[in-house]
Amino acid sequence: MRSQLTADSEPMVVPATVDNLSLEIIHDPSGRIVSIHWPQTIPGESDRYLHESITKLLGPVATVPYLQRVNQVLADGQPQQFQCVARCGPHPVGLDFSLSVAEDIDESGQQYLRGKGSVLSGAGSVMMPLHLHTMGVVADPAANAQAGLLANLSNYHGVLTSIASNIRKTLDLETIWQQTVDGLGSLLDLHRCLVCDYSVAMQTLDVVAEFYQPTLEPCLGQTFELSNKNDFRCTIHTLKPVLSDFDRKDTDAGPYTVLTVATCYRDEPNSVLLLQMPPDRPWHPLEIELVSELTDQVGTAIAHAKLFQASRTLADDLQKANEKLIDKNDELEEARRYAEEASRLKSEFLANTSHELRTPLNGMIGFLRLVLDGMADDPEEQEEFIEEAHKSALHLLNLINDVLDIAKIEAGKMEIDLSAISLQELFCDVENFTRPQAEQRGLYFDMKLPATLDEIKLYGNYQRILQVLLNLIGNAIKFTPEGGVTVSAEVKTQEVRFQGRKWPGHIKISVEDTGIGVSLEKQNRLFQTFSQVDGERTRQYGGTGLGLAISQRLIEAMGGKVQFISMGEGLGSTVTFTAILYQEPVIMAEAEGKQPAA
Repeated sequence: MRSQLTADSEPMVVPATVDNLSLEIIHDPSGRIVSIHWPQTIPGESDRYLHESITKLLGPVATVPYLQRVNQVLADGQPQQFQCVARCGPHPVGLDFSLSVAEDIDESGQQYLRGKGSVLSGAGSVMMPLHLHTMGVVADPAANAQAGLLANLSNYHGVLTSIASNIRKTLDLETIWQQTVDGLGSLLDLHRCLVCDYSVAMQTLDVVAEFYQPTLEPCLGQTFELSNKNDFRCTIHTLKPVLSDFDRKDTDAGPYTVLTVATCYRDEPNSVLLLQMPPDRPWHPLEIELVSELTDQVGTAIAHAKLFQASRTLADDLQKANEKLIDKNDELEEARRYAEEASRLKSEFLANTSHELRTPLNGMIGFLRLVLDGMADDPEEQEEFIEEAHKSALHLLNLINDVLDIAKIEAGKMEIDLSAISLQELFCDVENFTRPQAEQRGLYFDMKLPATLDEIKLYGNYQRILQVLLNLIGNAIKFTPEGGVTVSAEVKTQEVRFQGRKWPGHIKISVEDTGIGVSLEKQNRLFQTFSQVDGERTRQYGGTGLGLAISQRLIEAMGGKVQFISMGEGLGSTVTFTAILYQEPVIMAEAEGKQPAA
């Protein structure tokens, strides 16, 4: 059988001027050397290696898979090409191997395997043709056991290169961790392989990735205290591999050996690899060397990934901080616009209010001056002047009360005493105040009470609810040039909670007019303090613009809600508010024969 070998590292030191070396080794089925033929240019020490295992001189590190390929080639006669690791002394040599059947047969009829090829010397780039004779029979069990220590390293060159290449291609920390444990676990046929992330601040190691055989329990997510793990502490402080023997407590398989290796970057540890061999299988120095070689690259990859992760986190934090600053700037800009608008509205309010206050005050002074100067022609005219002065005084009082009320509300000092009040009595007083005003303007005025067998009682403050009704009806009359105003009440018997008590329901009172209405886009300004829907309209009709804002605050303080409804300009408007129902009334039957509600 013939094989072609090409190495990527120096197997032995040879003179650079030598360009054609030939070495022939013959060994028996157990791998014991029986004959060595050295080249003339290399001092021969044949006796030193006679009767020794071929692995002490030169040959595949993983003998078992090599001999399996030998047997397969002998059986079917087909050449095979594969990668393997050969060793010269303590040094591993990666080879591209081609194995074929040779024509050589010894006197006993035994078939040989012959490997011919070349090994590239890295030091002097010397081509050394090698002739390797290996017996084509099943290896000795003792040799198999010895070779089994390194059986999983047959693909060392390709697999190790692949692992290192993969972790260099990514900056994802979790991918680097997992590819490291999967690659080492498969390459060395480990029982378990862990990556433990090292926290310098906490002096802890967290298991962040693992490879383990199905018979074992997973360890992912566990945390180890550095003070409790001597092997971890030792490898972190010395940055050297540490071997530790442990007794198994869960099975009878015997002790096992664990290799712990610190990964580092610029002599600063950043994680620890834990590699657990199967029971009764020792670590070979070559295996430890291979793991150390890989961990150097893993430590660098982890450091780069953490730096990238930290920079990305910093970029995200900066982005979030920038977004917050933008939002804060928008809020400040909105607050500035709101403050400017509020200032403008207050200025407009003060201008309108001062005009509203001067008008009744001037009326009072004028009419009283006429009386004092004797300008009245008769007692009737004098009484008329005094009556007009009195009306102006009442109007002025209402304006001042509005200003004082909104000041109390804004300061949070509005106190309202609540008690049971009669809805019928309330409506009667409202009608006495407002019907003459409506009829004087040529408007109809209707008031509708629910049909009940007993008196309807509300829970609120009589004067404040009266104030709200007079304000709403006064606005309806003022802004209704033709048509009229309708005031109605409706009982809603749905249980409500207010001031920690349950009440039987509420009463909904509506003030509906056929007046000028309000456009949809301006309705949101109706209940704003110091805000008037239309300054020109306010000056035309009069008023301070505080009525609806005061009414809303008063009703809400008594557990109710205010709502304004208008379909647009010229379509009239309806203002409704609710008040707590003190007790549920007995509703009158709507149809004959129907029993009254309880």
